[in-house]
Amino acid sequence: MTSTFPNISISTERLVLRPLDEDDVPALAAMMNDEQVAAWTHVPQPFTEDGARDWIGDHAPAERTAGRGLDLAVTEFLTQRLVGVIQLAKTNWHVRSTELSYIVAPWARGEGYASEAALATAQWLFGDQKFERLELRTAADNTASQQVAQKIGCISEGVLRNACIARVRTEDGVWADVRTDFIVWSLLPEDLEGGSGQLTDSGDFTTFTDWN
Repeated sequence: MTSTFPNISISTERLVLRPLDEDDVPALAAMMNDEQVAAWTHVPQPFTEDGARDWIGDHAPAERTAGRGLDLAVTEFLTQRLVGVIQLAKTNWHVRSTELSYIVAPWARGEGYASEAALATAQWLFGDQKFERLELRTAADNTASQQVAQKIGCISEGVLRNACIARVRTEDGVWADVRTDFIVWSLLPEDLEGGSGQLTDSGDFTTFTDWN
């Protein structure tokens, strides 16, 4: 029997993490067309509302049902506005390990939302789901994403050389692939013991490694 993540909602002081739904389509499409999201992820460009509907209606449910991962909308508690997305992918239920990635909308960056959402997800995984390892991979030049990993207590384990494809704008305005390194981070249950401290500012996106 395949293990799967439940359809859950996780609340923090400022955020609610919940399953993506149809109402998220316009905000999700707008967020995915941001220049920095395009640079550091594999999300197709331009990203259309049809693409958002496919993600919400097909891709995300299929990943959860197959036991591979979980996609969560990150919303502001007070306004219910879509702040970003948390994704769990490449889940190994025997090892109790999964890979975390996150994207935050341009308007919401600099508020510590990525750190807050990532930490809440880690606490849920280690507590309710009894996971033993959470892994993050950040592109070598993506310092904002690296700051998020550091803030939630991740340990840098090493570098996967030439393992990441990022994108840059060419002189004629089109996107071109460039090869760079991945920095591998891990978080274990004991890394959160004693409390993770101040989660404010910066970090907003990481490579969305499992986008299809």
